[in-house]
Amino acid sequence: MNTKSTLLDPSCLGVCSLSEPLPEVAHGIVSRAVLTAPGLRLTLFHFAEGQELSEHATPARALVQVIAGSCEFTFADGARRLKAGDLIHMPPRLPHAVLALEALTLLVAQVGGPSAGE
Repeated sequence: MNTKSTLLDPSCLGVCSLSEPLPEVAHGIVSRAVLTAPGLRLTLFHFAEGQELSEHATPARALVQVIAGSCEFTFADGARRLKAGDLIHMPPRLPHAVLALEALTLLVAQVGGPSAGE
């Protein structure tokens, strides 16, 4: 049984696969903490096709990389479609929603702010 709370230990050098750690989900969203350290939280998310996160915001700055699949991020000024390989930057407290257009894997880095471990 793996008792680690994150895929990487913040106190030492480490490597993990971003293509394998999350199981496929037929419905819903699965997340796994990759690394948590003061001022930084790195989380891997897997969405089943059609799943969405309703509008929300975080006090932390966020960088979101699409690892696999495609999605639509909605902001007050409109929607942006993202695909595997795309990276989006969101400043703190920016309201946004996410819709998985197909099975989707995202890597989310939150930097600074209370939700990033400060």
